[in-house]
Amino acid sequence: MNAPHNPEVARSVRTGKFNTNVHDLGQAKPGQPPVLFIHGSGPGVSAWANWRLALPVMAEQRRVIAPDMVGFGYTDRPEGIDYTMDTWVQQAMDLLDALELPQVDLVGNSFGGALALALAIRAPGRVRRLVLMGSVGVPFPITRGLDAVWGYQPSLANMRSLLDIFAYSRQLVTDELAQLRFDASIRPGFQESFSAMFPAPRQRWVDAMASPEAAIRALPHETLIVHGREDKVIPLSNSLTLSQWIPSSQLHVFGHCGHWTQIEHAARFTRLVSDFLTEADAG
Repeated sequence: MNAPHNPEVARSVRTGKFNTNVHDLGQAKPGQPPVLFIHGSGPGVSAWANWRLALPVMAEQRRVIAPDMVGFGYTDRPEGIDYTMDTWVQQAMDLLDALELPQVDLVGNSFGGALALALAIRAPGRVRRLVLMGSVGVPFPITRGLDAVWGYQPSLANMRSLLDIFAYSRQLVTDELAQLRFDASIRPGFQESFSAMFPAPRQRWVDAMASPEAAIRALPHETLIVHGREDKVIPLSNSLTLSQWIPSSQLHVFGHCGHWTQIEHAARFTRLVSDFLTEADAG
């Protein structure tokens, strides 16, 4: 019998000195840039785990691209690589070049939001519109929730505790989901790279992901900022700050929602992002 297909594994694209696992769905219409989705930094996360509900829906209307950032998922883990914002931004730029994409719309979740900000600042012409969801990228005191996420040690009980932190709705925190995410976190190489990224004290990694205030204030992009009101991982105050600093921004706060807006309010989130990007298509 054939081994069961793993939906988290997609096409392999050469990015610099390593291969990146990339989900590439749908087709762009004329004048419509693809959408690049960048995932968060939870243990065992992958692009598909993060965006599995949004990608198929968005792909009905446009081309969507979601890579596993190096150190996560099924992208290569080169020996001796530095897990820094410079490394991740370069990977994203190498991916755009490899796919011959002069410009994309950019959607970043949490850690991915910090990366999206950094990419838009360093290469503003490569980004049309920006979506930041539960985003890092501005200074803030690390929360207990984020410290627990980055300090995760593999066990089913610890994964269950993290899911309680991530999600507002207890209906999402099932034994099955906890088992799936725990199994993902202990795949060969996953925990080794994850634990190397954010060793204690972890406030320094929050600080390292922050972009300069002046650079954020200078962003020219139309930006949609999304946050869950009950987020225990990244404080709502981050998105309030971003909405004040980014001149052409709008903020949408989901009530009864933790750190998983794209999962807890999947249909509303996807519709909100689609409408925001379609507005630019019309222009």
